[in-house]
Amino acid sequence: MAKPKAPRQTLNSYTVKPINKTVRAGDCVLMRPSEPGKPSYVAKIERIEADSRGANVKVHVRWYYRPEESIGGRRQFHGSKEVFLSDHHDVQSADTIEGKCTVHTFRGYSKLDAVGNDDFFCRFEYNSTTGSFNPDRVAVYCKCEMPYNPDDLMVQCEGCSDWFHPACIDMSAEEAERLDHFFCEGCSPEGQKKLENSHTVSRQLDTKVETKRRRR
Repeated sequence: MAKPKAPRQTLNSYTVKPINKTVRAGDCVLMRPSEPGKPSYVAKIERIEADSRGANVKVHVRWYYRPEESIGGRRQFHGSKEVFLSDHHDVQSADTIEGKCTVHTFRGYSKLDAVGNDDFFCRFEYNSTTGSFNPDRVAVYCKCEMPYNPDDLMVQCEGCSDWFHPACIDMSAEEAERLDHFFCEGCSPEGQKKLENSHTVSRQLDTKVETKRRRR
């Protein structure tokens, strides 16, 4: 008769010795990729377990997917630090953890003055089987009718309050950064743009997020 498996215990925390970081359930972490040269995987720890001696520590995780890992692939509006919280659960050795990271809400990420290497943001949940997203729709802006990419500079029309990519209104990024006022073609007198040089327009998150470029 086979020996019954020894019961495993749930740990409140675990210190990953190679990086000297303590992780707990609820933390977001970077995990060693399966292939050299690939970026670290992003995961959320759900539970930490060890054997009866406190060894062979495993982490139960829920994976975040990068846009290029999803069925639809990366699209123009996906931010460079965007990840999707997936329905893909897994169990991994705690020793594959390479570091801790922060996955911000879309709102929180948009308010950061500077984005670090370990900062990410999530605005969608992702079904890894069907490729569907929740929510399945988000607000769109500009003449191109694209969702907001927080990496992109946009300017706001003072008439209709919509936001526009400089390239979509025949403007360079440098010109957009010097704007003091902007009226889109539909709002300016006689269909003309009204521009005054000064500073970049700031954004209210309830309609769009801030326009300032992030320092990396």
